[in-house]
Amino acid sequence: MEIFKIVKDNKASIREASKPITMPLDEKLKTTLLDMIEYLKLSQDEDWSKEHNVRSGVGLAAPQIGMNINMLAIYYLDEKNKEHEFAFVNPKIISTSVKLAYLAGGEGCLSVDKEHPGYVYRPYKVTMKAFNLLTNKEEEHVFTGFGSMVFQHEFDHLKGVLFYDHIDKDDPMKKIPGAIEL
Repeated sequence: MEIFKIVKDNKASIREASKPITMPLDEKLKTTLLDMIEYLKLSQDEDWSKEHNVRSGVGLAAPQIGMNINMLAIYYLDEKNKEHEFAFVNPKIISTSVKLAYLAGGEGCLSVDKEHPGYVYRPYKVTMKAFNLLTNKEEEHVFTGFGSMVFQHEFDHLKGVLFYDHIDKDDPMKKIPGAIEL
């Protein structure tokens, strides 16, 4: 498993839009995407992350490892300790809810070392379509709540957008009525 050098937000490439990937996926990209998931799993192990000096993450997009292509990995455990694991290629958002949500503690990012206090409002529910390497097929998936926040954060990376671009510059802690705090 490769220990990736994470591209930081001071590098121009993190702001570039990614390119679609020609299918079928070649073996090198399959291995890289599976390594991205393994990296996320290991990063959540306190001893491993300390030993390898990496921060814990729940999502990783290809631009963060220096590849401006439409590929992302997600791995997290929910409050019931259920595993959520995805390896998406060429994801597209089909629809989003009107209802918004935000993370109470704000968002963080492996590519961003500096603190950026403020709320990032995103649709509470998102329906997307992508090739999922873990199931080896094109599929639709509906994310809600925390999963929706993670997917949209990583999807933004494919467009060269960082989470702090969404924070209200004049009032970072502004509360939007009706938004769900997660």
